Amino acid sequence: MHRRHFLSTVAAAGALCANPAFAQGKLPAGPVRILVGFSAGGGTDILARIIANKLNVLWGIPVIVENKAGAAGLIAAAEAAKAAPDGNTLMMGHINALGIAPALYPKLGFSPDKDFAAIALVGQTPQVLVASPKSAATLPALLEQLKKKPGEVSFGSSGTGSAQHLALALFEQSANVSALHVPYRGAANVMTDLVGSQIDYAFEGMTTASPFIKGGKINAIAQTGLKRAKAFADVPTVAEQGYPGFNASIWFGLVGPARMPADVVARINNDVNQVLKMPDVVSRLEEFGAEDGGGTPQRFDAFMRDERAKWARLIQARGIKVDA
Repeated sequence: MHRRHFLSTVAAAGALCANPAFAQGKLPAGPVRILVGFSAGGGTDILARIIANKLNVLWGIPVIVENKAGAAGLIAAAEAAKAAPDGNTLMMGHINALGIAPALYPKLGFSPDKDFAAIALVGQTPQVLVASPKSAATLPALLEQLKKKPGEVSFGSSGTGSAQHLALALFEQSANVSALHVPYRGAANVMTDLVGSQIDYAFEGMTTASPFIKGGKINAIAQTGLKRAKAFADVPTVAEQGYPGFNASIWFGLVGPARMPADVVARINNDVNQVLKMPDVVSRLEEFGAEDGGGTPQRFDAFMRDERAKWARLIQARGIKVDA
């Protein structure tokens, strides 16, 4: 984060705290829906339910998670963008719909820049570079393999243009190597084929990969955040293994429709920040490697804009295209 932006974020946070009435703000009338663009049980859904359960108690009104799965989160995003801006419809935003999709789909049906009010970043989860039981289990050995057999070493992903695919693309660009990308329709199929050594490697979300790593079915080579997640403190980052600044984390954050009243945004932001500091919530988030959440709406808005610019540059440079 640039120093100027950091200082402005701190100043905004200070102003919020200095004005108790604004910080407390106004509650939505309720019931509140938190839309999730993926099926129940996935990482986005789990984080949304953790937040919803706590807000339910804090507010004394129903806070309900609704799963609107499909199109990598775009269906839920389109619905959230068109909802009334009263705080009764929110969305657990995800890197796919609000970070990557704008550069992949010229006609989204919504504008991530104009149609959403940023509320709070909930967390960033590193992906993990994982290897099949028969593949090299260190980054130097993998790199040697990639340089000997360019375009032949297979990497599975949850689909072309997914966060997992773009982590691979960023890795190829950073290391100046070429791999064989094998797109699947979801992470479950990737893990099945990786465990069975039908594919060699994959970048996968920590939430999905953790049970397989801990069960000894696949090997963790590196994680993609700027720092090691506490849940996998013994797994080095790609950045510390020779690629400074490498970051391909999956992120989650609460958003609402644009033009939400400032006092409603402030109240929800304030309470989400309170939830994120609760010891049991901190513990749960750490299980998934979800860290660095919280802060002002301005911080989250700037973060999303930076992410969109970053992935747009990579998508253009690598010539990544998907069917519209």
